[in-house]
Amino acid sequence: MKYLAALALALAVAQATPVERGDDRPQGIDVSSYQPNINWDDVVRNGIKFAYIKATEGTYYVSPTFNSQYIGATNVGLIRGAYHFARPDKTSGAVQAEYFLEHGGGWSPDGNTLPGQLDIEYNPYGPECYGRSASEIVSWIKDFSDTYKDRTGRYPVIYTTTDWWTTCTDNSPAFGETNPLWIAHYASTAGTLPAGWEYYSFWQYADKGPNPGDADLWNGSYGNLKKFARGG
Repeated sequence: MKYLAALALALAVAQATPVERGDDRPQGIDVSSYQPNINWDDVVRNGIKFAYIKATEGTYYVSPTFNSQYIGATNVGLIRGAYHFARPDKTSGAVQAEYFLEHGGGWSPDGNTLPGQLDIEYNPYGPECYGRSASEIVSWIKDFSDTYKDRTGRYPVIYTTTDWWTTCTDNSPAFGETNPLWIAHYASTAGTLPAGWEYYSFWQYADKGPNPGDADLWNGSYGNLKKFARGG
């Protein structure tokens, strides 16, 4: 997951970890094929408790490092899950949810598997909103989310930025009651949240740090994170 050019001005803030000293909320990372060789033992020694790993994009890409990264995170005891990069300009939300599920995006209530995450944000290939209207984007997300829920029993986590969400969904409040929020905001706080969500579940607060990938925080205790993984 990359924040792309739209957040360039915020990157300077990301040089320092904004989490206050003494904050005992679990730290995590999210990674993709940009981090092909991860020493997972070092990650655990650095205090990381969870990881999200890119599995798919659209219906044309499966990360070549997903299996090895997922197994590596599993072997060192991390709570881990998979994420899908959305392409609303390509195929329907339902079709992409099925593709994600067929290539590692499933969930099980074992206490170690996080529900799949839908990464929907700035378009790295063209128009910011993928050439879709706000209502079309909302319908696309609902299609993906409902399909994932029907197949797994869990709603997917939604990863986004407040700026993109406001611009491309007209700040829709439609998902705050169902989908956990992963907010991306590179600053000392998570900032203003998109409409519908009173709190975030995950916060991506920097695109670099002492560990591979992006730096993330779970908004609760480790026990809460385990409960969330089980479906609580």
